[in-house]
Amino acid sequence: MQKNIRNFSIIAHIDHGKSTLADRLIQECGAVEDREMSSQMMDTMDIEQERGITIKAQSVRLKYVRDGETYVLNLIDTPGHVDFSYEVSRSLASSEGALLIVDASQGVEAQTIANVYIAVENDLELIPVINKIDLPAADPDRVKEEIEHTIGIDCSDAIETSAKTGIGITELLDAIIDRIPAPQGDPNKPTKALIYDSWFDNYLGALALVRVYDGEIKTGQEILVMGTDKRHEVLSLTYPHPLKPQKTKSIKTGEIGIVSLGLKTVSDVQVGDTITDAKHPTEEPIEGFEEAKSFVFAGLYPIETDKFEDLRDALDKLKLNDASITYEPETSAALGFGFRVGFLGMLHMEVVKERLEREFGLDLIATAPTVIYKVILSDGSEIEIQNPSELPPVNKREAILEPYVKATVITPTEFLGNVITLLNEKRGVQDKMDYLSPERVLLEYSIPMNEIVMDFYDKLKSATKGYASFDYEPIGYREGDLVQLDIRVAGEVVDALSIIVPQSKAQSKGREFVKTMKELVPRQLFEVAIQASIGNKIIARETVKSMGKNVTAKCYGGDITRKRKLLEKQKAGKKRMKSIGKVQLPQEAFLTVLKID
Repeated sequence: MQKNIRNFSIIAHIDHGKSTLADRLIQECGAVEDREMSSQMMDTMDIEQERGITIKAQSVRLKYVRDGETYVLNLIDTPGHVDFSYEVSRSLASSEGALLIVDASQGVEAQTIANVYIAVENDLELIPVINKIDLPAADPDRVKEEIEHTIGIDCSDAIETSAKTGIGITELLDAIIDRIPAPQGDPNKPTKALIYDSWFDNYLGALALVRVYDGEIKTGQEILVMGTDKRHEVLSLTYPHPLKPQKTKSIKTGEIGIVSLGLKTVSDVQVGDTITDAKHPTEEPIEGFEEAKSFVFAGLYPIETDKFEDLRDALDKLKLNDASITYEPETSAALGFGFRVGFLGMLHMEVVKERLEREFGLDLIATAPTVIYKVILSDGSEIEIQNPSELPPVNKREAILEPYVKATVITPTEFLGNVITLLNEKRGVQDKMDYLSPERVLLEYSIPMNEIVMDFYDKLKSATKGYASFDYEPIGYREGDLVQLDIRVAGEVVDALSIIVPQSKAQSKGREFVKTMKELVPRQLFEVAIQASIGNKIIARETVKSMGKNVTAKCYGGDITRKRKLLEKQKAGKKRMKSIGKVQLPQEAFLTVLKID
């Protein structure tokens, strides 16, 4: 029955209890026996369980009986971390309503606001839920006021719950049935379904999680994927469930389900694509979806150079599960063969590197993360570069444009000074400052993406004792006064160590860079100069002293002139050696330099 279906998502800031609440709803609806229950049922990856974060959005179909009527509740769990916000946007487009969960002790956080705006754009029915009311520090009334002030949603009928103890869960289920509208759609029209997630299964191939808007999908039906314009036969259909997906013959209007087409790659079922009937296709695909864009790029190189092919295979397999990764081969004189990989953000980069090392047993080096710059050349054309070594020479370029983001930071008032100092250091420009309550402030800044990809989040947490929350969204490109900083070892530029920096910070960055390098470059039999340069201009230098053979060991006692003669002879020989010899840099030199701020 279409009128008894409810499709809803859960949106919340990271760590506000959304996975625990999902567990409670699954238990309350009796979808999983108590003995099979585990905490964070929806988080299936090891890394998700360890870190306590959701990386991949999951869905589950629940049945709930009220007053003798059976309702079907389709719960679409979403990640809370900013890097995975593209997962949130497509999950919300498949729902009619959303539960807005806010921690009763912490209040509204930066990601809550970002995700709510996506929900509002999709015209979803929002139900505010104040979670963790069993905590001693909980203050539900203050949090309701904060939601009304910041987001502008009426909280007079907000539901107070504790996912841990089970308080308020039945009231929440009733609110979902009463307040979230049933899905619209015409069962008699041609099939029209949206793919809002896809992943790879070793036995079934690429699977697509779909929401049907019109018509229905049946097993054996020939369907057309509109984006790729390919036809496939539907092999099997299932309803999602954390332990045992249920098989079905058809997925009807308004329902969600998993479609198996027996495909070998996930790229054939791209997220955001529309599925329709091959014989009677729908005229218009579903709008508003684009592919996930990479914001942060880093080089990944195997430590053992003969493992290059293994890394290629591992990336191919990982892309089956995570279609948001992009990669292309690149070489470096220092590190050998590797790949330039595009990520959604820093957390995404960490997770992907960790998965490659764990699941495929690789040892990897990651170069410093960079962003995409646009360079306007003197002939007026424009090129995009991800790697500092691709930057054209100064006489051929007119300007360098760098990507900016709008950063939203929410912090307790006592740390406001520290946060503003940090944002100013990172070349941020203040757009807005708003007191949510006497204790908490919301700041909005425009800030270059390059300044936040390295360690901004860690520094923000240190400056606020871990209390600040942070979210960002891209806002386009602006011209920057940027230069390329090269490191020369014994006169040779080391390509893997080049970085693009603002002119104002070049001097201090260069000095710090060569100082760190001095500790890492092994001593040679000749002096080694380590220099930081912009173009041909040297801005900082350190010298690694030469190792000397003890030529005076055989002189004991006697006249000092004998010793001096031997030392002078050695000195003359060293002078001749200054210009020769290439220096082999140790692997640690590349790793430690990445940690330079």
